Amino acid sequence: MKQLFLLLLAVMLLPMGGAGCTEPTGPKTVTNRDLSVKIPAMKKVVSDHDQSPATLGAMVHDLDSDDAAVRFYAGESLQRLSGQDFGYRYYDDREARKPAVDKWRGWLTEQKH
Repeated sequence: MKQLFLLLLAVMLLPMGGAGCTEPTGPKTVTNRDLSVKIPAMKKVVSDHDQSPATLGAMVHDLDSDDAAVRFYAGESLQRLSGQDFGYRYYDDREARKPAVDKWRGWLTEQKH
């Protein structure tokens, strides 16, 4: 009886167990909306020293994200790639971040020329 109960329990829980273990989908780039893809992609950008305009532009854009984790990784990635920080602090509110974000935008414009 106990074995039957355990078997039934395992069969009932099997569909639930797989629900949270799906692999992230979509392109593995910094422009992906899925944070489980975007943040590892930012780390890879740094390790690959990827300074393509599209990648840098996406990360500068993410400095103003509503998500603090995205802001943190974007700021850290840009700092590691450029050696600059422009006084950016991911935890500041939007208004306090604005001067640093504007400097990053200026830096990005210089990189494109």
